[in-house]
Amino acid sequence: MDWLADHYIEIIGALAGIIYVFLEIRQSIWLWPLGIVTSALYIWIFLTSKFYADMGLQTYYVLISVYGWYWWLRGGKKFNTDSLPVTRISFKLGFILVLIFILLFAGIWYILFNYTDSPVPLGDAFTTALSIVATWMLARKIIEHWILWIIADLVSMGLYIYKGLYPTVILFAVYTVMAVIGYREWRKTLVE
Repeated sequence: MDWLADHYIEIIGALAGIIYVFLEIRQSIWLWPLGIVTSALYIWIFLTSKFYADMGLQTYYVLISVYGWYWWLRGGKKFNTDSLPVTRISFKLGFILVLIFILLFAGIWYILFNYTDSPVPLGDAFTTALSIVATWMLARKIIEHWILWIIADLVSMGLYIYKGLYPTVILFAVYTVMAVIGYREWRKTLVE
């Protein structure tokens, strides 16, 4: 009972995160406001666990949720539709995003390694950089974002096991399964 009392914010965040991914799979616009709430909870969780890059990532998630909410409401006009369609990444955009990932990863790792007491600067930097790119891709409904999430979620699970964040490990195991399902579901509506 003491454990539940000590971890209630993490449990609420994990449950909200599962609902968020369910809404993502369903391509529901409501994933964005829930994402703001979930990320706010995880800012606190990661701050107290000394996962500083993940804490910063949650701050980014709050901001990108506003962007994604707007883009999902208005982005379909670019495609002459009412809603933003699911698309594939172009080679050019993929190349740019790989470069952005490499720069983010190197910069975040350098900061974590040299200026924080992070116990896992390499892993934290990797998952953070990959998640930044994946979330931007989600905001634009690019199907390959699911593949990035599968990788980031699996690596994150190992990091959270190391830190004893077991409700979050369960959350990321669910995220991994849901990412596989999400990829399959989004393929059904893919615009080629």
